[in-house]
Amino acid sequence: MSKFWSPFVKNLVPYVPGEQPKMTKLVKLNTNENPYGPSPKALAAMQAELNDNLRLYPDPNSDLLKQAVATYYGIDASKVFLGNGSDEVLAHIFHGLFQHELPLLFPDISYSFYPVYCGLYGIQSAPVPLDEQFQIRVEDYAKPNGGIIFPNPNAPTGCVLALDAVEQILKASPDSVVVVDEAYIDFGGETAISLVDRYPNLLVTQTLSKSRSLAGLRVGLAVGHPDLIEALERVKNSFNSYPLDRLAIVGAAAAFEDREYFEKTCRQVIDSRNQLVAQLEDKGFEVLPSAANFIFARHPRHDAAGLAAKLREQGVIVRHFKQERIAQFLRISIGTPEQNQALIDGLGDL
Repeated sequence: MSKFWSPFVKNLVPYVPGEQPKMTKLVKLNTNENPYGPSPKALAAMQAELNDNLRLYPDPNSDLLKQAVATYYGIDASKVFLGNGSDEVLAHIFHGLFQHELPLLFPDISYSFYPVYCGLYGIQSAPVPLDEQFQIRVEDYAKPNGGIIFPNPNAPTGCVLALDAVEQILKASPDSVVVVDEAYIDFGGETAISLVDRYPNLLVTQTLSKSRSLAGLRVGLAVGHPDLIEALERVKNSFNSYPLDRLAIVGAAAAFEDREYFEKTCRQVIDSRNQLVAQLEDKGFEVLPSAANFIFARHPRHDAAGLAAKLREQGVIVRHFKQERIAQFLRISIGTPEQNQALIDGLGDL
């Protein structure tokens, strides 16, 4: 059937999501989902929206949610853009802001959707190697570029860049858009949204999938100068003018308003992460410093693929990447204390 494809399709290398197994009774620590459910207030708001109004289109601008985000961060709503998960927001960013003659810069070990979008939109890229400790070297980004993007904390490493280091990258490329992808920022980093007013080239993306436990709702956002937001709105309205449905708008807005629940569950994940790191280090693992809801770990005497297979036999699934530099690491999502203990038990005495 490929004779019907547009020519560019055959050369695409699509993103491969983490496995979503159909089996029950598995301890699933491979996709960085939050082990704690969404805010009860978010669930109540969505229940209340399940009514006859579903026959009507949602607000194309999602003003209720834009204002909730703006209020949470103390910014103007004109600086907020929304989409179906941060992946759709990122797609619009690549399409609308990164198609330039010079190459796009991002870390060589990073979110694997970035090179996929480059392929989809015909964007030249120049991956920048992390250092030997798998950290971003800010000076390596101070060179001609058509844009810069990096996750902070980085994925899959979990390592976080301090705000002053982010600022160095911004200062070195004042004529390029710098996107800080903050999918995991709430688990130990400091958001760069506070820098948006000073740097018109800064765009910060976030998701409600991780720290607000709404991966199944598909809500993402970007915060930046209104000029950048306008570009994204133009692309969005040429692609899908009603991206967020009625349930997503009210549920996500309520999740931003419920600060108490959000802070409590983030704290639980951070505490569990600290405990799990200590337990793995006791077993001889090297664990990279993480500010995310996952950890990146390797064992000097055991093959990572073998460990992943052994854990699977015990009903515990973790993520293993085959990329050369990180082939001996496992990415392990933070679960409940019981799930984390199942991981430790599954490793046994190695």
